[in-house]
Amino acid sequence: MAATELRPPEVLRPARLWAGDVVRVGAVGLRTRPLRAFLSALGIAIGIGAMVSVVGISSSSQAELNNTLDALGTNLLTVTPGTTLTGSQAQLPLTAEAMVGRIGPVLEQSAIGRVNDKNVYRTDRIPTVETNGIVPYAARVDLLATVGGTLRSGRWLDAATGRYPATVLGSAAAERLGISRPDTQVLIGNRWFTVIGILQPAALAPELDSAALIGWPAADTTLGFDGHATRIYTRSQDSQVDAVRSVLGATANPEAPNEVEVSRPSDALAAKQAAGEAFTGLLLGLGAVALLVGGVGVANIMVISVLERRAEIGLRRSLGATRGQVRTQFLTESLLLSALGGAGGAVLGSAVTAGYAAYQNWLTVIPVWALLGGFASTLVIGGLAGLYPAIRASRLAPTEALATP
Repeated sequence: MAATELRPPEVLRPARLWAGDVVRVGAVGLRTRPLRAFLSALGIAIGIGAMVSVVGISSSSQAELNNTLDALGTNLLTVTPGTTLTGSQAQLPLTAEAMVGRIGPVLEQSAIGRVNDKNVYRTDRIPTVETNGIVPYAARVDLLATVGGTLRSGRWLDAATGRYPATVLGSAAAERLGISRPDTQVLIGNRWFTVIGILQPAALAPELDSAALIGWPAADTTLGFDGHATRIYTRSQDSQVDAVRSVLGATANPEAPNEVEVSRPSDALAAKQAAGEAFTGLLLGLGAVALLVGGVGVANIMVISVLERRAEIGLRRSLGATRGQVRTQFLTESLLLSALGGAGGAVLGSAVTAGYAAYQNWLTVIPVWALLGGFASTLVIGGLAGLYPAIRASRLAPTEALATP
C-alpha cells in the first residue's frame, strides 16, 4: 500500500476589503443614525465655516482696498500745520502753496483752508452749540480732481460759483443736515449759502466728508477767511513720492520746517487694513476653537457608537473580520463624518463670504488654500477623534461582544 502523502494545512486568509468596500462599511453607522450624524457634522461645519468666512471676508476686504488704491493712486501727499515749540497750533505761510508747486516732480496740487469761528446750520432756528461737527472750508477749484473725489449729485465749484455764496457738502455733512439734493440753502456764519453739490465719501481725504466747501474768493469776501491753507494736497510722480515727501516740510515752511506735518493718506488705509488683519487673527482663533469642539463631539459620538454596536462588532469578528478591518471601519466612519462637516463648512463659509461681499459691493475673494486647508484640517481632526474609538472597537473579543445584551 502506498504511503499516504501528508500535506501542510492550508492557512486561512481573511477576505480583503477594497476601497469601495471600506467606504460602504464605514458609512453604515451614518446611514442608520442620520440625525446624530448630521448634528455631529454640524459642529465641524460651524468651525470650518467660521474659518473660511473670516479668511474670505478679510481677503475680499484686502482686494477692495487694493482696487481703491489702484483707482485713487498712492502718490497723494498732504501737508498740514503741526505745533510750535510752545505747543500751540502752527500755521502754514501764505506762500506755502506756491512754494510746494515749484517742486519739480509735483504734478498736481490743491488746498483747503479752514474758516475759523464759523459753523454750519440747516436753519437759523438751530441752537449755536449744535454744530454737528460740520466744518466750513475754503477750497480751490481743482481740489476734487487732485484728491480723486466724485460728486453724488449737483456740480462742483468753478471760477464763477467760487465767487458767490455757494457750497458743496461732504457726504457726512449732507446726511447730518438732512439734505439729500442740491438747490437747498444752509446757514454758514451769518450768511445763507446755496448747496450746489453733494460729494461721495472721499477715501483719501476723509476730512472732506464732514465739510462745507466754499470757493476761496467767496470765503474771503463773505466769511472773512484769512487765506491760510490748512491742508495742501499734492500728486507726484510715482517714482518720486518718497523724494517729494522728504522736502515738502522744508519747502512749505522754510523758516520752521519742524512745524509742518507731511502724510500719505494711502498709508492710513493700509494701517486700517493691518488693524483689521489683527482682528481677523482673533476670529480665526475662535473658529479653530469651534473646530476643536466639533472634533470632541465627533470623538464622543464615535465612543458611544462603539458601545451601542458591540453586538455588530462581535458578529463581524465571528464571521472572520480581523481587528484591522474593524479598526478601519470605525476610523473610516469618523473620517466620513468629518468630511461631510468639512464640505458643509466650506459651502457655508463661502456663502457667508459671498453674501457679505455682495452687501458691501466688494469683489468676492475666497483663497483656495483656505478651502483646502479647512477641509484637510477636518480630516486630521476626524482621524484623531476616531482613532481611540476605532482601536477600542478592534480590541473587543467576539464572545464578549456577542454576550452584550
